[in-house]
Amino acid sequence: MTWFTQQWTRLIFQLKWPILIASLLVPFALMFLGAKNFYFATDYRIFFSKENQQLMAFEKIQDIYAKTDNVAIVVAPKDGNVFTPETLAVVQEITEKAWQIPYSTRVDSITNFQHTYAEEDDLIVGDLVEYPDELTEQDLARIRDITANEPQMKKRLISDDGAVTNINVTIQLPGKQLDEVPSVVAFSRNLRDEIEAAYPDVDIYLSGIVMLNAAFAEESQKDMSTLMPLMFLVVIVTLLLMLRSFTAAGATVVIIMLSVVATMGIWGVISGRMTGPTVTAPVVILTMAVADCVHLLVVYLHYLRQGIAKQEAMAKSMHINFQAIFITSLTTVIGFLTMNFSEVPPFRDLGNIVAMGVALAFILSVTTLPALMIMLPTRQRKEQQGKTSLFMAKFGDWVVDKRRPLLVFSLLISCGFVALIPKNELNDQFFKYFTTDVEFRQDTDFMLSNLGGMYTMEFHIEQGESNGIADPVFLSKIGDLVDWLRAQPEVHNIHSLSDTFKRLNKNMHGDDPAWHKLPEERPLAAQYLLLYEMSLPYGLDLNNQINVDKSATRIVVTFRNFTTKEALVMESRIHHWLAANHPDLNVELSSTGLMFSHIGERNVKSMLKGSLIAIVLISGILIFAFRSVGIGLLSLIPNLLPAGVAFGIWAVTNGQVGMSLAVILGMTLGIVVDDTVHFISKYLHAIRDLGYSSEDAVRYAFSTVGVALWVTTFVLIAGFSMLILSNYKINIDMGLMTALTIGIALIIDFLLLPPLLMLVKSKKGASA
Repeated sequence: MTWFTQQWTRLIFQLKWPILIASLLVPFALMFLGAKNFYFATDYRIFFSKENQQLMAFEKIQDIYAKTDNVAIVVAPKDGNVFTPETLAVVQEITEKAWQIPYSTRVDSITNFQHTYAEEDDLIVGDLVEYPDELTEQDLARIRDITANEPQMKKRLISDDGAVTNINVTIQLPGKQLDEVPSVVAFSRNLRDEIEAAYPDVDIYLSGIVMLNAAFAEESQKDMSTLMPLMFLVVIVTLLLMLRSFTAAGATVVIIMLSVVATMGIWGVISGRMTGPTVTAPVVILTMAVADCVHLLVVYLHYLRQGIAKQEAMAKSMHINFQAIFITSLTTVIGFLTMNFSEVPPFRDLGNIVAMGVALAFILSVTTLPALMIMLPTRQRKEQQGKTSLFMAKFGDWVVDKRRPLLVFSLLISCGFVALIPKNELNDQFFKYFTTDVEFRQDTDFMLSNLGGMYTMEFHIEQGESNGIADPVFLSKIGDLVDWLRAQPEVHNIHSLSDTFKRLNKNMHGDDPAWHKLPEERPLAAQYLLLYEMSLPYGLDLNNQINVDKSATRIVVTFRNFTTKEALVMESRIHHWLAANHPDLNVELSSTGLMFSHIGERNVKSMLKGSLIAIVLISGILIFAFRSVGIGLLSLIPNLLPAGVAFGIWAVTNGQVGMSLAVILGMTLGIVVDDTVHFISKYLHAIRDLGYSSEDAVRYAFSTVGVALWVTTFVLIAGFSMLILSNYKINIDMGLMTALTIGIALIIDFLLLPPLLMLVKSKKGASA
């Protein structure tokens, strides 16, 4: 390696101008080529691969029936009473105007609900509310009573207390243009503003799947516009304080900018798709690029301030750091590439983008940075040992003196936190992916507290025969399922064809409540259904409940707020009930909520597999690099413990683990290896090349690399902590956990790794 670094450095010095020119031209050329391809994905389905079983089941149901993508327009009169002529007139007006929302195919509200009743031998079907201004108190009481007792409206279109109502707009997005979701959202918000301006006594809230899609894109764009500038500011200030050199800080900023520009340019050429997780990629790349630069520059400036010439100082720094920087970059790339095992495509994208960025940052750090530094003016004043270096030397003495109690104490504390990991609970509530500062989250919280509506399960149930849904046996089984579901405490509302049949049967028997039951004759049931369908207006047909040849039906069940665990338990209960009571019923079950519930669990399992592969690969690399099986295996302890301790702390302070935290182990494994590699490499250099004892080798490692380690750790923690400023909870959790893990890694490398190295050395006696 010594010969290689000498030749490499000599080549860099000889070709400094071509290197600098290429370093500037290539990244910006890549960005120019890729910039036109960037776009923000505005569909929550991006979180699921095309092979995802729950997504395939959901798409199948959506293809058979009307799609359930929607905008929920929640109306809350300030007097707390929906059933007034004034409020019902507002609801009716919104209902009529909502048909104009782009790509809307259906609008359901309490005013246009197709109420049925008998008039002699005729079945009358019409809007529940037609002329709100003419309603009497008796009319209002009748309407309230109907909505309170109609299963298809209760807790779906009207709250239990009658204080809040929902206008549900079904949206059929073609998926061909990028402006589809923004156009729907813009129209909906303009409608809300128009109504609130015209009727100040009414508050309007917007929720639903389309608004969820919009929130993903909008918050991603906000993060991109705020996090990067803030991180650049933090990096510049930190580098100036730590390196005490404007030239070194400026050169580092150039390297990280080129790394980010080149990486994002390549991503634009390859894909260009940006999502909530991937917008953090520039911040992560920026953060990771700093580490390589700092290690080179700290040693370079150290020699420079001792009066050594620029080229010789840089050559010495390259000799000392090249191998360690290469190994740490390689392990970091491997760590981020393990994110390809994730079940969540945006996390795969994030891993691939950052892996490219880390690789490019390494290349630029060992080519452009040395060339740039020897060309830029740098003060070469001599100075005494700095306070920071002196502190690290004294700290090294203290660690050596206290190695036994530090070893025992560090292991006990670490194992104690690791033991708490099982207390974490897997929990993904997709509407809580946003903080309460986000309008979508505020509006959805209001809707859920009054109506529910975001957590659903859709049942696709096949009878098999054309017009088979009118079969009394089939209807009876559907009725049993609906009755059982309605008895479950978690259920808010059920939208089922069986309730329509019961209502029609009652209507056709003079509205006698005794006949509110399923028809017992197939021809009669078919006749009722045909008569009802012929009476429905355009846009309010039964295509959202039955398929084309009437051989299958859909049931939509709305639940109260569900955690991931609760949703999966409920799904299991449903399958067990069906197996025990109607095993012959052909049922497929899916929904958006179920998809997110399953993805969290599957992501944990897949990432564990990826992390194990990363551990094996990284261990092999370290064994080869350190030329010692014992040291290589020993390094696993400080590399694996940080994530374990971090998850233990998370269990105490939070306890809720979402799909984003599943990638932390593999991602941070590659990062925390950096400190371990740099410390051990200096330790082994002192033993093998300088002939130091293990105790003096530890002191040497602290004095030579200690400052660089805590500087890079500070920058890494600052960078990932910037994600806390996001309104996107996935990014917040990922940033918090990564920063926590990196901080713990430094503590373990300073307090546990040295005693372990001295313990192994004292047992072996000879050189490591």
